Amino acid sequence: MASQACYVRRVSARVLRGSCLCGEIVFEVDPPLARWVYCYCSRCRKATGTGRAANLYVAPQQLRWLAGADRVSRFDLPTARSFATAVCRRCGCPVPHPTRSGRELVVPAGSLDGHAAELPAVEHCEWESRAPWVER
Repeated sequence: MASQACYVRRVSARVLRGSCLCGEIVFEVDPPLARWVYCYCSRCRKATGTGRAANLYVAPQQLRWLAGADRVSRFDLPTARSFATAVCRRCGCPVPHPTRSGRELVVPAGSLDGHAAELPAVEHCEWESRAPWVER
């Protein structure tokens, strides 16, 4: 997959709160965000069931589990160097998870409770790999 150049703009905001669909998993993320990424690759499309994944990236110490950390189920794609997903065992909602290296935490933007509109997307990656039905 060819990758287009991405850029990063640092974003700061108030503490972000998130949860899964059933509400059993609840977490908070402290600012600042390292990155906000829209990825259009086939793996991200399959993991989300949408045309792109929208993820925040933060340092691991910026996440606090308030409830349900024991409800997280993680899947590491064995054929990929660094692809993983994590979901709530009850409702299947994507939830935060560390990268395989442990240096960053991936936070699915859709799991945030009401704050995402205040934070602009700043990276669009793998645009060339997008599904033919995805529009800008």
